[in-house]
Parts: sequence; C-alpha cells; structure tokens
Amino acid sequence: MIKAIVVDDERLVRKGFISLIDWPSFGVVIVGEAGDGNAALALLREQEADLLFVDITMPGMSGFELIRQVRQQFPAIRCVVLTCHHEFDYVQEALRLGAVDYIVKTLLEVENADETISRLVERVRWEDTARESLSRRDGAAGLAADRALLLVPLKGQESEEELFQLPLAKNQPMIALQGQWIVPLQSRLSGEGLQRELAALPAGRWQAALVSGLQGRPCRELEQVLGKAARLALFYYGGAELPPKLEFAELALAAEGAAGEELFPASGHQLRWALERGDWDSFTAEVLLRRPAPEVIADFGHSLLESWSPLLLSPAEAAELEAAISGNVDWCSWKQWLREFAGHVQRRMIELGLSKEVMFCLIRAVLYMKQNAGLKINQGDVAAHINMSRGYFSQCFARLAGESFGEVLRGMRLELAKALLLETAHPVHEIACRSGFEDDRYFSRLFRERVGRLPSEYRAQGEKL
Repeated sequence: MIKAIVVDDERLVRKGFISLIDWPSFGVVIVGEAGDGNAALALLREQEADLLFVDITMPGMSGFELIRQVRQQFPAIRCVVLTCHHEFDYVQEALRLGAVDYIVKTLLEVENADETISRLVERVRWEDTARESLSRRDGAAGLAADRALLLVPLKGQESEEELFQLPLAKNQPMIALQGQWIVPLQSRLSGEGLQRELAALPAGRWQAALVSGLQGRPCRELEQVLGKAARLALFYYGGAELPPKLEFAELALAAEGAAGEELFPASGHQLRWALERGDWDSFTAEVLLRRPAPEVIADFGHSLLESWSPLLLSPAEAAELEAAISGNVDWCSWKQWLREFAGHVQRRMIELGLSKEVMFCLIRAVLYMKQNAGLKINQGDVAAHINMSRGYFSQCFARLAGESFGEVLRGMRLELAKALLLETAHPVHEIACRSGFEDDRYFSRLFRERVGRLPSEYRAQGEKL
C-alpha cells in the first residue's frame, strides 16, 4: 500500500479531500494529516510515508519551503501540490523544487477524481520500479533485453520527469546512465509503435535511438560506452531510419578512439567552402572524418557570425542565423545552416560585383588583419600578403567594408585591446602597444571616443561583472 499524508491549513478542505476519494481502491492509505509545514515535518519523523499532498499557501512555512525540506530530509517521499486555480502560476516553481504532480482543488470533482489519483498512483509505482532497477544496475548481472530505447537530452536541461510522458516508460524500468536514459525492450516493438511512443515527448528536447546488442552487458559497461559514444553517434547519424538504429559493438569501438576530441578543420575559417562546390565537399567530408564534438561545431558557427558580421552578413541575416543555431541538433541541421551562411556570402559577392578570386583575397586579408592587429601592419603589408596591388586592394576593401582600411584596422585593434584589458593585468600603456598603438595617449582618447569609457574604467567595470 502507498502511505499518504495530506497537508492543508484549512481543516474542512483536508477532510473534504480525504473523503472525496476511495483511497483503498487505488492501493493508497491516508496515514495522517497536518495543518502546517512544521506539523507535517514532525509527523514525518514519526510516521513512514510515501506520498505527501501539500497546499502551496499556508501560514508560517509555505508549501514551497515544505517541499524543499521534505526533499532534503526525506528524499524518498514524493510531493504532490494542492493548488487553487488562481495559484496555478506557482505550480511550475513547485515542480522545479521536486514535486511530481499537482491537483487543482477547485477542479477536483467526484467525476474526475478517479482519473487524477489513478494517474498519480501509476506515476509513483513507475518511479518505484525505476528506483529498484537503478539499485541493481551496479550488479554483475547483465541486461536481460537485447534492445533498448536510448533517450538523450538535447540541451542538458531536460529532466527524467519528462520521460514519464512515454507510455512505454510507465510500464518498463528506466535506467539512468550518465545523463542519458535507457528503457529495455522485452518484446518486439514496431517502428510505428516507437513513433507513437516518442510523439509523447516534448518537441526539440530529446533525441531517441534504438540500440541493439545489449543482452548480457553489465550496466557499468553500458554507462561507459554510451556515455562516451552515443551523443556523437546520434549527432553524425546519416541514416534515414527514425529513430536511428545503433549497434552497441560499433559504439564500443567508437568509444575506444578519440572521436569528438578533434579540432575543427582549419579550412573552415578560410571560407572557400562558402563559394566553391568542390571546397564545400572537401570541407564537409573532413568534418565527418574528424567528427569534432557538437560543442566545437557550435563554437565555429558562433565564430562565423562574430567574425563576418557585418562584412558579409546584414544585421537581419546575422540575427536570423543566430536564432537558428539553437535548432541545430545534429550535423545534418548544421550543414543546412552552413549552406544558408554560404548563400548569404555568395549574394554579398554578387551585390559587390566581385569575382570569386577577389572575394577569396579579401577574406584572406581580413583574417590576416585580425591575426596581426597587434603588430605594426599597414595597408601595403596586407595587399602584399594577398598578392594584390595596394590601389586595387584599397578600392575593393572599401567596397566590402563600407569604410576605409584604416578605420577597420583601428576597430580590430580596439577589440583586441578590450580583450587584453579584461583578460590580463598589463598596464594600459603596454596594452596600447600590444594592440598596435604607438601612442598610449592617442589610444586612451580613441578608446573613450569609440567605447564611451577610458581603458581603466572599462577594465574596472569588467572586473565587477
């Protein structure tokens, strides 16, 4: 039997709630009641319980604080929020603190009480089954099932609470493995059946896969292999089947290597892939060969926007690409994003009336300027580096940037100075020199004109953040 306690500061509400439901028919017994948080904690020290029904608004200790205390002192007890309709906005906070469900008192009637309590009891029993499974996962016995549904959070903030939406997870033990979850499949489940199951998950928050070859594998081995290789395998999965089908033996081989630890291809920053089809094919093939971690690819995407706005992207285009990054959950979606970036670069080239070779030279020039902004370079040095006459380079560069070479270089040097001010303890006069400025007084004056603060003020404010 599930032992429950009801906590509400209104005695008539408590009595009414208890008498409304035929608790024994659900395998539940009410073992106590309390009128406030302190009384509830005192009761829990004397009376064993599995479930606590908690009113949110109570004098003294609030329902929020009671839930927090219960989670700390009695972690095995599940809390259910009792709320009125006008308190509904508070429910999310209670769930964040660890409540497993909520009941709106003003909407609870004889007609819907059975469904509400049935759902809750099913949840408690499911959690008990999962906990029992977790308590056995370090044992020597291997997994009985050969296949399992693997569930991987996409953004790292998802909770196993959301997995309760899966009908399959309600009836099968669920095992947590390094921030991932598997549900062993004891029977055959069709592709359509899996799709129906996964449709219950919140969109855009979970990745699922069907992993086979698990029978007899200890949970410790599953945790090691899936923790190292599953996310990367799903990220680069190129098959058409949904959910993806993965073989454990192949994942184990990948886990032994250094997949995901490679740096992003250096050719990516040169942008030839954005203008030439052959370079696009070589670039994407190298990414697949190296298989850098998803975080590395995301950093590359952000660096593209930071480096090439507004030279190659309009503010609207940059904002659209920035917003789309959050939806890039795999390499396929990132390739589409990079194609869109390349499309903007190509349109920019056409608008400027430049050839591909001139565009390549200008991109190389910008990269060279950024890499050497702290040195005493000038327009002639950059033109020579890209094998272009100084006059023609000056004309083409001004067309691309919308301002003179000198203005762009000063802007790059100021950005370098900002970074040095925040990341080093060098005195201002030394930072001026390291940023390519010969006169520290000119540097300070220009910095205040462009940034709105003196270098020392900029550093002091940054230290406070």
